[in-house]
Amino acid sequence: MAKFKGKSKRRIKDWHQRYADGEDGDDARRQGFSRRAVKLPTSRLEAPEGNLEDLPKTKGLVVGLYPGGALVRAEGVQLLCSVAKTYRAPEGSSALAVGDSVTIAVARDDHKSGPTTTDKDRADGMILARELRQTVLRRPQPRSGKRTDRYGKEIPEKVIAANIDVLGIVASTRLPPLRHELIDRFLIIAERGELTPVLVVNKIDLARPDKNVLADFESLDMPIVLCSALTGEGLDLLRQQLAGKRSVLAGASGAGKTTLINAIVPGAQAATQPVRAKDQRGRHTTSAAVVYDLPGGGLIIDTPGIRELAVQLSADQLPWYFPEFEQFAPRCKFNNCTHTHEPDCAVIAAVEDGAIPSRRYDSYLRILETIH
Repeated sequence: MAKFKGKSKRRIKDWHQRYADGEDGDDARRQGFSRRAVKLPTSRLEAPEGNLEDLPKTKGLVVGLYPGGALVRAEGVQLLCSVAKTYRAPEGSSALAVGDSVTIAVARDDHKSGPTTTDKDRADGMILARELRQTVLRRPQPRSGKRTDRYGKEIPEKVIAANIDVLGIVASTRLPPLRHELIDRFLIIAERGELTPVLVVNKIDLARPDKNVLADFESLDMPIVLCSALTGEGLDLLRQQLAGKRSVLAGASGAGKTTLINAIVPGAQAATQPVRAKDQRGRHTTSAAVVYDLPGGGLIIDTPGIRELAVQLSADQLPWYFPEFEQFAPRCKFNNCTHTHEPDCAVIAAVEDGAIPSRRYDSYLRILETIH
């Protein structure tokens, strides 16, 4: 038994190292990549740094991740790339994410013909650096208790996609039902990541959305697309909203993100599953972010479904992400008003008068409870 002593501590240490390197082991295992598939022989890219200088360099787009490297689209082909030992992500940022622009050293002379398929001991290139991200879609990274620093206050965040223009927040009218608070949380994440939000209400063939709910979101001057991936209704408007842009679809599991991808991207043929009948909750079919090219220009990223979404904010920051409060908050009696119980609160008065939608205010209160 002595040889197993300390094994759990080593696993935790290894996990922390993989996390620090920006790796996501669970998603990578589902994709079926193995470390052997990207292992580099010592005579090539594992050689001294002098060899890297002699290799041709090119720019590329990260379109997939696996342990130890990434799938990079460069010069019209996709290359399996490892990561240089000298690679360093900017301080306070995750190592790599789908959508990153990177510089790679190309290991294969025939790389323009496509990635290697017969030699599993040889990668196609090595990632040397990445450019600063212009925008990000990120969410707090869940961690189990045994891997959490009990004294640490910072919550690590996982970057789902980078350098994106539009966040398509996909909801459904039924199967699963539309969740207002989840949409509100995505709106906060969109603003934090400097993304333009578009609300995509799918499955209108099952039921039309509540007009009062739509009115609350229309007051935010946010584009709203009502569509059905099954019948095709509203898909032309969705294509117009996404044309020529880098977009990402995110939302609850089962809302139909991947089905929409199949409807607007010819030949996508992404896997889908029906919603569970017993609880009307979606099944996690998409396990990692996947990139598709849009007809006529632009690209779209499909992301794993999310059932619960936390926001990493302090209580005094939260009101900034509810623009309805902006014109009323300066009239509050107290400068540090939380808009929950204080006397002479102009925001509460506006809710009572109907100037602020009560549903949005209720969502504010529920989110506030989770971040105290």
